[in-house]
Amino acid sequence: MDGTERKNIRRGCKVRIVQKQHQRTGELTEGIVRDILTNSPVHPRGIKVRLETGHIGRVQEVLST
Repeated sequence: MDGTERKNIRRGCKVRIVQKQHQRTGELTEGIVRDILTNSPVHPRGIKVRLETGHIGRVQEVLST
């Protein structure tokens, strides 16, 4: 599922994010959403979230809701 729409992402969802320092390489980090940081309903580069591990990045892929 696409990570550009806020309605697709909930706390506890398993997602893959790209962190700011990995945007050039596209390296993805997998984890569980703890907080949704983007307030707008849609963001073209992905909704920004904080994972349970503390990593912050933009959602590229939603694995489970």
